[in-house]
Amino acid sequence: MSLIGKEILPFKSSAYNAGSGDFIDVTHESLKGKWSVVCFYPADFTFVCPTELEDLQNQYAALKDLGVEVYSVSTDTHFTHKAWHDHSDAISKIEYIMIGDPSQTISRSFDVLDEEAGLAQRGTFIIDPDGVVQAAEINADGIGRDASILVNKIKAAQYVRNNPGEVCPAKWQEGSETLKPSLDLVGKI
Repeated sequence: MSLIGKEILPFKSSAYNAGSGDFIDVTHESLKGKWSVVCFYPADFTFVCPTELEDLQNQYAALKDLGVEVYSVSTDTHFTHKAWHDHSDAISKIEYIMIGDPSQTISRSFDVLDEEAGLAQRGTFIIDPDGVVQAAEINADGIGRDASILVNKIKAAQYVRNNPGEVCPAKWQEGSETLKPSLDLVGKI
């Protein structure tokens, strides 16, 4: 069942705030009131995961400029996140919040938990300020993601939210034309 258009389920978990170096609690309420990107990955101290999280950090300033907070999530603990941050060249660059999900509650709620392995799959979710999922992408374990795509997806989601009755076509870029669905457009695109 798709999570698009659905409010995220309640959760509470400990996290490592890589920007401040503190341990914090994060709940579903923490994601409300602003745009959020939640990026699930299988495990700390692995291979593809650090390349993805470093790439996400490379987009972090652009995402923050759009009013977006970033959260990475794996089934590791917040202690493991800190240890990884302290020992990995790629992960030491991270400034966003790294949520621990050892209970697998969050991974299960977002339907990205590989039950057999006990690990999260590579899922990325864009959540609006109301806590509603607006976009989702899930990749197989061996396929890394490109975080630069998130910036345009969020710009489109924010545009649509702020301009009811308009939609963004494929490859839409900020400032380009949108569409107003109507009978006049049927069969003409």
